[in-house]
Amino acid sequence: MADSARTPHATGFPAEGRCSYYVEKKKRFCRMVVAAGKRFCGEHAGAAEEENARKRILCPLDPKHTVYEDQLAKHLKKCNSREKPKPDFFIQDINAGLKDETEIPEQLVPISSLPEDQLENLIKKLRKASEGLNSTLKDHIMSHPALYDALNDPKNGDSATKHLKQQASILGNIEKLKLLGPRRCFVEFGAGKGKLSHWVDIALKDAEKVHFILVEKVTTRFKVDGKHRKKNSVFERLQIDIQHLCLNKIPVLREGKLPVVGIGKHLCGVATDLALRCLVETYAASFEERNEEPLAKRIKNDKTEKEINTLAKEGNEKNVPEKWTPVAGIVIALCCHHRCDWRHYVGKEYFRALGLGAVEFHYFQRMSSWATCGMQKTSFEASNITTKRKDNQNDDSEEHDEGGYRVTDDSSESLPGLLTVEEKKKIGHLCKLLIDQGRIQYLQQKGFNPALQYYTDPLVSLENVLLTALPIHSSQKQLLNR
Repeated sequence: MADSARTPHATGFPAEGRCSYYVEKKKRFCRMVVAAGKRFCGEHAGAAEEENARKRILCPLDPKHTVYEDQLAKHLKKCNSREKPKPDFFIQDINAGLKDETEIPEQLVPISSLPEDQLENLIKKLRKASEGLNSTLKDHIMSHPALYDALNDPKNGDSATKHLKQQASILGNIEKLKLLGPRRCFVEFGAGKGKLSHWVDIALKDAEKVHFILVEKVTTRFKVDGKHRKKNSVFERLQIDIQHLCLNKIPVLREGKLPVVGIGKHLCGVATDLALRCLVETYAASFEERNEEPLAKRIKNDKTEKEINTLAKEGNEKNVPEKWTPVAGIVIALCCHHRCDWRHYVGKEYFRALGLGAVEFHYFQRMSSWATCGMQKTSFEASNITTKRKDNQNDDSEEHDEGGYRVTDDSSESLPGLLTVEEKKKIGHLCKLLIDQGRIQYLQQKGFNPALQYYTDPLVSLENVLLTALPIHSSQKQLLNR
């Protein structure tokens, strides 16, 4: 097909059966198929002399395509961009969090426009708030035999190998947490092509009653979930923003009472907070009236592992039955903290306890990109910090290694009168750690035992932190089995 298309272009004629409209921007003829007896496709029919009497206008629902003006009413009824009926599991802003406009200033200047003393004050607040936090996480870099053949395929390029290593490690961590088993529902947030669920399904082999719900707000090409035809596992894809997703309205979860495992690979910024709230508030909270308060709810957040172990043994000695839990666990690879949002952030209470608020959060989430943006040696401009916003940061990619800013510097040593490149990276990591710590406290308050760990080498991905969480009674059982 490529050869046949190339020949007419070289001779100055459109390919046979193709549109005769010459696309000046692409320096070639349109390749759309035309109707029998026509010279132009529907999009370019206005260029034909016989069609000149009919005017084409931009579609009001989606200006990326046009429509005949006299057929607009008919087109609007079937346009793919029309508003479709909302499913039962769509509840507007159910996972958005409370909106407190009094806390959020109308306008905040970019970091590059902050006076040096204000920036230094922000950094002091960050360092004070981070005191006592362990900035070096444990390495939980793992693999899984389900990906052995794929990882060793000689046809793999660097990008494919990188993604497979991350998927293998996430899968290994899921198994280590004893979440890889039958009779459960895996909800993959920010599913994209659905590859993480794909490997979970392969690892489960013929496990019974396994359901996969793949949540993605945009249409995705080259999906892999459609390739699964096993009788014991079902794949269901939901095109919805996590902000509006009510899991307990999904029939398989409402009727089947399957424990949910929330998973995600590089769940970008605010999507992590929305997913956590979707799991532990919207979904788990819906079962509170049906179950007695578990032992986990009565354990204070500051208990040590030894104390938790003791309480767990006491519960075991009293023959307390293991309670069914709506959320069996959470395993999410974190990403793009610069895309977090104060309204949706689950760790507001943690920030407020540290004397921080919306303004500090705004600048910390911006500075978090310093950890991953990379420093390239280019001409340095007159300001203290030159940052460039990348508005379309990897929107269609599975990987979000870089932050929303690229800091430029004409030397590898320092920025004039302020910070060295290495200091900026450390500050970026502190910002990420502080934001994640708010998520940790939130999960603890909701009856989970959360943890942060490195799940892949930074040479594979700069966004290499995995957030895991188990209900506290499940954590107790694992401690007893050690």
